[in-house]
Amino acid sequence: MADDGHLFLKLPCNWRRACWLPACRIHVMTTVPQETAPSESKTATMHALIYRGASNINNPAWELHKRPEIQDATDAIVRITTSTICGTDLHILKGDVPSVTEGRILGHEGVGVIEELGAAVSAFHKGDKVLISCITSCGKCDFCRRQMFSHCRNGGWILGNTIDGTQAEYVRIPYADTSLYALPVGIEEEAAAMLSDILPTGFECGVLNGQVKPGDTVAIVGAGPVGLAALMTAQFYSPAAIICIDVDDNRLAVAKSMGATAVINSKDGNAIDQVRELTKGEGVDVAMEAVGLPETFDICQGILAPGGHLANIGVHGKPVILHLERLWDQNATLTTRLVDTVTTPMLIKALEAGTLDPGKMVTHRFKLGDIVKAYDTFGNAAAHGALKVALKNN
Repeated sequence: MADDGHLFLKLPCNWRRACWLPACRIHVMTTVPQETAPSESKTATMHALIYRGASNINNPAWELHKRPEIQDATDAIVRITTSTICGTDLHILKGDVPSVTEGRILGHEGVGVIEELGAAVSAFHKGDKVLISCITSCGKCDFCRRQMFSHCRNGGWILGNTIDGTQAEYVRIPYADTSLYALPVGIEEEAAAMLSDILPTGFECGVLNGQVKPGDTVAIVGAGPVGLAALMTAQFYSPAAIICIDVDDNRLAVAKSMGATAVINSKDGNAIDQVRELTKGEGVDVAMEAVGLPETFDICQGILAPGGHLANIGVHGKPVILHLERLWDQNATLTTRLVDTVTTPMLIKALEAGTLDPGKMVTHRFKLGDIVKAYDTFGNAAAHGALKVALKNN
């Protein structure tokens, strides 16, 4: 109010003049607004592991990067608290996965806390602790309706592949409602992170596809993390025997501690004969290939009993020979699969109940900022006795 009784109103416009409204004697003053500060989302940064191309000596690189933002209404932004490294990531560094282009943030496994949600996300709230699935699912396409989430027409394995992944301080998750899983209170994060990929992979591609049942004799060729995941989950069905085969005595010792009834080192090339001897010449009801090499696939073919199931889990980069001259009359079944993560809710319940303890596979722990060192350890697993590494973001 001015001394002469006039009422002054300030309006947010660019005029620098005053005007009078005679009817009510209101003196309207206008001012120039202060410049608005840029929004945090346009300037916020984080650190992330960047793929710099297989020929780059600085590959991979822990670098400063723009923090992800909500792009679609179905997105969530998750702050990573625990992540890990997968064997597939090592293949990417070698240039074996051409869909991964230079500049991509790697990683498809992890646990985190929701920081931001798109307007269409209804199953989660800010602050929820969640498990990130390695498979992104829109939940609506024809493949998703058939529970083949790995072949989702809008998702599938895209994290750390065709979109930025989880080896970072923050990650954008498309289709959050159907690609994240709420974690119960008290679940240990390192154990939960194993459910992003390797546990459902070993379970679905090996145990379920192999149709393991009570009393079966099972052989798992490859005692790496996925093979051990198959070993752990095969025990849900009470097989009579589980034989683990590998070239690494340390991994075989771990397999024995996790429930393998027999272990075989296949370095000398006579694994088939040893399995035949253990099974009194019969062979095994289920053989799981968990390496992805012609040699390990051959072992599986050579140890199948009549009516047996050969369940392929491994990622094959080279052709293999299918010995139909031996298998054509054996009533054998061969299955292939990419993990669909349809069993993740059940595995979370098993973890919560204490009937599953995948945290035992974590052999090394690093701060997320030391991820390049973690890659060196994981990439030289035999020398370091490494199975899985846990990356903690504090």
